[in-house]
Amino acid sequence: MTFELPRLPYSADALEPFISKETIEFHHGKHHATYVNNLNKLLPGSPFERSSLENIVMQADGAIFNNGAQVWNHSFYWQCLAPDSGGIPMGKTAQAIDRDFGSFEAFREAFSNAAASLFGSGWAWLVVRPDGKLLIVQESNAGNPMRNGLKPILTCDVWEHAYYIDKRNRRPAYIDDFWKLVNWKAVESYFLKDMA
Repeated sequence: MTFELPRLPYSADALEPFISKETIEFHHGKHHATYVNNLNKLLPGSPFERSSLENIVMQADGAIFNNGAQVWNHSFYWQCLAPDSGGIPMGKTAQAIDRDFGSFEAFREAFSNAAASLFGSGWAWLVVRPDGKLLIVQESNAGNPMRNGLKPILTCDVWEHAYYIDKRNRRPAYIDDFWKLVNWKAVESYFLKDMA
């Protein structure tokens, strides 16, 4: 199976002024594309040659996992952002956040702290546990919480390539702007997916 770089669900300048067109062109057009290209080079002759991306994330290791998970993680990340969005969550997601974190403000602070305090490169995730409760987890490098039986519904990429052009080393400033772009409609759809 050959994977392709997914198209962004918005134009490269749509997230300005919070994430610049230049950052998107490098992050999506260079970094994300490189993971796709590397994965496609690694797959021929491997046990994952005909596997889905989800299967690669769940079962592969080494370079195939690293590149495959980064393809999945980035594809998911772009869906978590949207122009003219941000604000507060809606529907069942909002109810679950209030139930499990006490308030949206407490959730936002905890998630921001998880994103800011992750050492090195990686991801902060809001996930659904098998019992339906929400949890914030950190994953280093290409880590993906699906491998631990958790369902991702929101992620923040805290690799430096996500923010260095715009914010240099000021990761907290990037995280603050991230909240102005969160696509709560997408988060709600991920939360409701596969619910009994």
